[in-house]
Amino acid sequence: MTFPMTNIHPDARIGANVSVSSFTTIEADVEIGDNTWIGPNVTICDGARIGSNCKIFPGAVVSAVPQDLKYKGEKTLTIIGNNTTIRECVTINRGTEALGRTEVGNNCLLMAYVHVAHDCIVGNNVILANSVNLAGHVTIDDWAILEGYVGVSQFIRIGKHSFIAGQTGVRKNVPPYVKAAREPLSYAGINSVGLKRRGYSDNDINDIQEFYRVLFLRGHSVSNAIAIVEENNNSEIIKEIINFIKESDKGIIKGLSSSNE
Repeated sequence: MTFPMTNIHPDARIGANVSVSSFTTIEADVEIGDNTWIGPNVTICDGARIGSNCKIFPGAVVSAVPQDLKYKGEKTLTIIGNNTTIRECVTINRGTEALGRTEVGNNCLLMAYVHVAHDCIVGNNVILANSVNLAGHVTIDDWAILEGYVGVSQFIRIGKHSFIAGQTGVRKNVPPYVKAAREPLSYAGINSVGLKRRGYSDNDINDIQEFYRVLFLRGHSVSNAIAIVEENNNSEIIKEIINFIKESDKGIIKGLSSSNE
């Protein structure tokens, strides 16, 4: 369904049962999947690839050119997965030559005034609350939740099932399964509530908790903590956390002796 006073380029590829509200502009190099709803005053620019069953609310701008002075007009993409909701005034910039795309996965919720910069990769089932701002080249893994007014520096990675408290700045990588809070951002326990809701076993949760106790609460260096844990636990979930930490060339957040699990 298309309402009056829309501006849809004839070359745009629009799926079945897509609703486009008044005063919305859709440029030529755009693909939109079936059953997606697009509210009024939305702008969808060249390079957008939007999945099925999405909802895009008024004032959102999807796939605008990057706010990166190195961008020279190269053809790049913005990819939005299925069942993703983009609320009011969200801005998502398309990629640059560095990666070629900006991507938001399936089943995500981007609340009002979120900004996703060029070359970011946002996984599946991610929630970005109001006014979260991602700089360029940020990676957010599946099931992460960022509360309102979180700002993430460029090239940062946030691990899966992590939880970032509101009004904080993320300048170091955040390992999977943790809660992080305070300024500077620090370990504040594991996301045990989220893990239970998503079906993680008590054994897995205990392993995760013990790993982070050794890493953050017992005064060890990162390398010593990893060595201690590897001697006693070689499970797949621990290997996954260790690999994340070893690949974190920007370093990871720190622990606090007063952290409360």
